[in-house]
Amino acid sequence: MSAVSKDAKRVTTHILQKMKDEGERISMLTAYDFSMAKIIDSAGIDVILVGDSASNVMAGHETTLPITLDQMIYHASSVVRAVKRALIVVDLPFGTYQGNSKKALSSAIRIMKESGAHAVKLEGGESVKGSIQRILSAGVPVMGHLGLIPQSIYKFGTYTVRAKKDIEAQQLLKDAKMLQKIGCFGVVLEKIPAELATEVSESITIPTIGIGAGNGCDGQVLVSHDMFGITKDFHPRFLRRYMSLFDDMQGAVQSYIKDVKSRDFPNDKEQY
Repeated sequence: MSAVSKDAKRVTTHILQKMKDEGERISMLTAYDFSMAKIIDSAGIDVILVGDSASNVMAGHETTLPITLDQMIYHASSVVRAVKRALIVVDLPFGTYQGNSKKALSSAIRIMKESGAHAVKLEGGESVKGSIQRILSAGVPVMGHLGLIPQSIYKFGTYTVRAKKDIEAQQLLKDAKMLQKIGCFGVVLEKIPAELATEVSESITIPTIGIGAGNGCDGQVLVSHDMFGITKDFHPRFLRRYMSLFDDMQGAVQSYIKDVKSRDFPNDKEQY
């Protein structure tokens, strides 16, 4: 780690900006519970995202749409209790900010007050500008999210790479500049061409965090359950699995079952 992140007792939006300015890449992973957050934070991660992807990996839903604000606050509160260093960003779930800036502000304030998190994240560009501005007016830090926006999956009908056509690419670049202008501290770029992500990252002064957007972003984010190999049937090109915990944990359970069935567990040293 460079001096910027290494010397930070608590990562803040100011620290992230210094990291971009000095060329240090930003590391970001998701967490949804106390135990996972404690592991990730103690390892030195810069940012923890309490993502609405909890709808998928924690609750088993097909999309991120079903998760509620109350559920996001529950997950965020669990993470906050574990974290000592990382910046904690929480997704505003579907239906809590689109088309209603007053509701957006109320939702963001609930997350900040009830969970103790440090910032919120919203999907979209010009269409949610009013909601973002209203949240920012209350002093709540906001991270944007452009490219593939999972909360709009039924609108687009596919999880394929976004902004491959020039008109959509130009709109994404325009939205990124708008997010910077109105005061967002960073923006996630999801599943867009690497060349475009690099152009965006070089065109704005706030940090960009990529997922499936190439190596030209200022940082990277993955879903922790994917990175650890707890999920097994998800194989996008951008995912690098650092462990295969599904197989390891399944094997451990099978060994436990065998030991219980054979009366090997508990042995004499494992009882009172």
